[in-house]
Amino acid sequence: MRNSLRVFAISLALASSAPSLAGAQTVAVGSKKFTESYVLGEIAKRILTEAGITATHTQGMGGTIILWQALKSGDIAFYPEYTGTISEEILKLKGAADRSAMESRLKAQGIGMGPELGFNNTYALVMRRSKSEAMGIASMSDLKSHPNLRVGVTPEFLGRKDGWKPLSARYGLSMKDVRGVEHALGYAALASDQIDLKECYSTDAKIKENDLVVLKDDLGYFPQYKALFLYRLDAPTAAISALAKLGGTIDEQRMTAMNADAERTKDYTLAASAYFGKVARKEAEGKSETTTQIILRTTKDHLVLVGISLGLAILAGIPLGILAWRSRAIGAIVLGLVGLVQTIPSLALLAFLIPWLGIGTNNAIVALFVYSLLPIVRNTVTGLQDIPSPLRESAEALGLEPAAQMRKILLPMASRSILAGIKTSAVINIGTATLAGLIGAGGYGEQIQIGLSLNDTPTILRGAVPSAVMAVVAQAGFDLLERAIIPKGLRLTLAKD
Repeated sequence: MRNSLRVFAISLALASSAPSLAGAQTVAVGSKKFTESYVLGEIAKRILTEAGITATHTQGMGGTIILWQALKSGDIAFYPEYTGTISEEILKLKGAADRSAMESRLKAQGIGMGPELGFNNTYALVMRRSKSEAMGIASMSDLKSHPNLRVGVTPEFLGRKDGWKPLSARYGLSMKDVRGVEHALGYAALASDQIDLKECYSTDAKIKENDLVVLKDDLGYFPQYKALFLYRLDAPTAAISALAKLGGTIDEQRMTAMNADAERTKDYTLAASAYFGKVARKEAEGKSETTTQIILRTTKDHLVLVGISLGLAILAGIPLGILAWRSRAIGAIVLGLVGLVQTIPSLALLAFLIPWLGIGTNNAIVALFVYSLLPIVRNTVTGLQDIPSPLRESAEALGLEPAAQMRKILLPMASRSILAGIKTSAVINIGTATLAGLIGAGGYGEQIQIGLSLNDTPTILRGAVPSAVMAVVAQAGFDLLERAIIPKGLRLTLAKD
């Protein structure tokens, strides 16, 4: 048992040290989980690369809070942000804030603001043109007379300081049906008449594509959302200077066109290449990954996440199960703790771990490890408890040492139950690991998140189908393993049962 715990501790220490070693060699760019942020992240990566700087782009890491935490912790050095979000959501400044005030507050936290890129991507509310005209709604103030409208806004917008609740208070809105819907899926819901109203970004290509009406912000509720890059002040000077050249080079028309291109091609790198001209665009077209290449790459990443986290859970879970079986008091504590962890929402745990473990593989592995413990620990305890007392007494009567009893008799007798727990953990782990795509850990979740951002079913399926296949293969693999390691007598008993 002590050897198992020692191996677990060493493995976890090695995993935790990995990102710092890799991160020192590259400049990491992050992006939020919507089309424009993906595209800007790809533009930044290429500019840095052309400046002779090794750069990576962690796509679609989630919302503002995750990106902000990752920037402060040093897991990324740059990410695209907006002045209104910086003022309202990050710094929580009251009233209109000028740039100097924001720069001063950010500098105190080791963060700098790059020059404005040249466009204002403000929030707005949109409706289908047919409904807007039929109901005579042209401005946000007009919404006050229509409390029965169905509203679908992003979960982040629901909770933002400049989001739905304060907007409703400002305009005196009292809608009863308000729900959180992922940004791209909200457009699909709007088009299919499942909702009547949603928030948008003013440079969204879907506005023109779906012939939507942008309601006038007649009370001037939304501040300016000028796009720029936030960066760490300790980032390489050459990298800061390279991205500063983006200042004033992207107007709203150009950004909207790149967003439309990304949604049409389903390729953010290809859409970003338009910023660099026709030659760069042609080069990017030749370098696009095939579906097979994408599946092979994400499968490798997913196997790493699942394999390491499950392996660590086995190394820790079985000894913890033995410990919990030996002592009722300790067992109550151990099972209570691993059960409590299981109740924490996966996404919340990933975000909670960022300040300590950063983004990427290590964060995901630790989260998956703790989620994998409960079935293994519980089934180990159950398997040992279900061994008949006469058999345990016989082992003692043979004069075997406690360790030998456990190794030669008790664990083999409990092996069916323990393996069932490991099998359950593996299947759950494979599915839960798709959330790792939100923090730049790769795997099948990467394609699922990209597909959700684009509302593109084939891209979602590139992640969802292989994940399901891996779970089925894992289930079959453990069934074969059961035949190999479970004593024949126990298998015969199982067959009779």
